[in-house]
Amino acid sequence: QVQLVESGGGLVQPGGSLRLSCAASGRSFREYPMGWFRQAPGKEREFVATTRWIGGAAYQKWYTDSVKGRFTISRDAAENTVSLQMNSLNPEDTAVYYCVASSTRLIASSASNSGNYDYWGQGTQVTVST
Repeated sequence: QVQLVESGGGLVQPGGSLRLSCAASGRSFREYPMGWFRQAPGKEREFVATTRWIGGAAYQKWYTDSVKGRFTISRDAAENTVSLQMNSLNPEDTAVYYCVASSTRLIASSASNSGNYDYWGQGTQVTVST
């Protein structure tokens, strides 16, 4: 049984940083995308970032525009983990963040589609507030 377990959420002040981590078990996602979505209260689920190992030390990475330059996704494909370093957080980043994994080798045009991810974690709350 595949499980994705997130950690690292919490409360942070505007301008602060948090690091989310996710560990997958039950199968290897070494060659497949893992990433993050988020859902704020009263809003639809939104793509944040995803990454896929493409060989050696090379990874493809995709981000939604609102987090580019502030968030960094990283991956240890051998360890079946994915992390999201979030800097310069603002209240609009407040949401439940979900770790996701796909069994399809996604391309840029499909990476942001939630329907292309087969596995989801339970979510971790991130709250940005004074």
